[in-house]
Amino acid sequence: MRINLASVLVDDQERALRFYTDVLGFVKKTEVPLGEHRWLTVVSPEDPDGVELVLEPSDHPAVGPFKNALVADGIPFTSFAVDDVHKEYERLKGLGVTFTQEPTAMGPVTTAVLDDTCGNLIQIAAM
Repeated sequence: MRINLASVLVDDQERALRFYTDVLGFVKKTEVPLGEHRWLTVVSPEDPDGVELVLEPSDHPAVGPFKNALVADGIPFTSFAVDDVHKEYERLKGLGVTFTQEPTAMGPVTTAVLDDTCGNLIQIAAM
């Protein structure tokens, strides 16, 4: 068994696609029209056949309260691995990304938390 897909709930698939590709650096893998939405996935350019991240529409009525509660409590929805949190933090800040947590050492891991512009806090982390 292996992880094939992971999802992030986004309030605007087009804005999410721009942010996750143009800013974070992922590449679009799949785009299939499904009525008013799309099956839309991105992958790491370092592992194009690896785990796909689904940019999942957040239309379900339970999603809004869930996402709002996570953001209000400062809890990231998911985490992405980077080689150097400080370097990635500076690169993303230069692109206008808003962070809710600057790089912080937590024992053997360093993390930072950013706003993905689509209703989520996302953690970046490095060992």
